[in-house]
Amino acid sequence: MIDAQRPAPPQGGFSARRLIGIDDLSDGDVDYILRLAEYYAGYLRRSAPAPARLRGKTQINLFFEDSTRTNLSFELAGKRLGADVINVPVSASSVHKGESLVDTAQTMAAMGADVMIVRAKEEGLHEALDARLDCAVVNGGAGAREHPTQALLDAATARSAFGGLEGRIVAICGDVRHSRVAGSNARLLRRLGAEVRFVGPARLAPPDDQFTDIERFDTLKDGLAGADIVMGLRMQFERMGAEFGETTGEALRDEESSRRYFREFGLTHETLRYAAPHAKVMHPGPMNRGVEIDGALADDPDRSLVLRQVFYGVATRMAALDALLAGDAD
Repeated sequence: MIDAQRPAPPQGGFSARRLIGIDDLSDGDVDYILRLAEYYAGYLRRSAPAPARLRGKTQINLFFEDSTRTNLSFELAGKRLGADVINVPVSASSVHKGESLVDTAQTMAAMGADVMIVRAKEEGLHEALDARLDCAVVNGGAGAREHPTQALLDAATARSAFGGLEGRIVAICGDVRHSRVAGSNARLLRRLGAEVRFVGPARLAPPDDQFTDIERFDTLKDGLAGADIVMGLRMQFERMGAEFGETTGEALRDEESSRRYFREFGLTHETLRYAAPHAKVMHPGPMNRGVEIDGALADDPDRSLVLRQVFYGVATRMAALDALLAGDAD
């Protein structure tokens, strides 16, 4: 039943049957999810119950990596749509008895899952699950490669602030090399018409053979020039050892090294002056305050979209679940 106080949900087809990477979505699919996210955002703003379009569906959240925002927002999204949501406590699962991740997921799916949201450090796991499971597979974060629903919620957040992304300049700053958020955002935001830049020290830039058509900057002054959106990234300390030697992550954790990084690449009110006067700052979280972003800027309601990203995390994941499982159902 449609809420009479809200416009009808967006019309249009949705073709994807999984959400493992941004490239699983056609341009029409992306547009549909973003419009549906804004539709559900209306219910969330009014604290009104959304249509229970997933009543009778079972959603399993299987997170092999720690997560706060993604896990909880998927749980809230499913519950607000009426789904039966199961959060699997991986720390107490058979994985710790030697069972493979695939076998664990297949066991969960055999219990009657309609959709499984999986987060893991292993790349390729989601594709393996998609080949074996009958339910829809959603990537809740995979290694350093993809985090598609984060990119979708970031796009929804940016659209809510600027009306659209066509012609906007987005500077993605910090540890781009190890960030699945950066990868998915770079793919999606350019499709939506934005100019994307990578800004940060060369050792944290993507390999030379990746994202070859995205301009890279090693100073905030040059990289932020004229930017509409400045997106900070969490330092992925846990992934640095394999790339740069085992001491690199620890070196960046060192207090003096962190202060030096913040002086050169930290996002503050002062460095945001390099960007456009109306620029907004974003961050996918969790934030290392005083390393990649200053707390005063992160908490500034006039310049920061960080909490709005959290809000749109629920609305956008409601939209993604609805699109995958309910489609054009009444």
